[in-house]
Amino acid sequence: MSTATLTKSKVTPIPKGYHTATPYLTVQGAASAIDFYKKAFGAQELFRMPGPDGKIAHAEIAIGDSHIMLADESKNGETRAPQSLKGTSSGIFLYLEDVDATFAQALKAGAKQYQAPQDMFWGDRFGKLTDPFGHVWLLATHIEDVSPAEMQTRMAAASK
Repeated sequence: MSTATLTKSKVTPIPKGYHTATPYLTVQGAASAIDFYKKAFGAQELFRMPGPDGKIAHAEIAIGDSHIMLADESKNGETRAPQSLKGTSSGIFLYLEDVDATFAQALKAGAKQYQAPQDMFWGDRFGKLTDPFGHVWLLATHIEDVSPAEMQTRMAAASK
């Protein structure tokens, strides 16, 4: 049996420390984005790979127990940064121990408030902000278990 076969047989389909779904952000200024995510969310930089043009071709950070991948926008790539799109088509949802403290920390680091944290009908204390690179972050602390039926009732009442 070859060394490659031995090594391959020990590899798990989902790498250690990863979850089934991992967000991948395209940004303009990935090095600055990594610095921001460290200040705003306490991210840990796992690694970065510079491309031949000096931009970041691929990097990974961890926030809590989750990995996030990111790279600088490339003219030859298939994804675009929010600045190029003049908006974004998705957001990153973070469950946190203390949404209020992290929200304030993110604002201090340079995020822009979209919705201040407040208690929501679905059982989370929840707020939204935009990072300096155009990505939307949805921050929450779970404060109450709410059944789907009760959520529906509360949503109808909140919509009046």
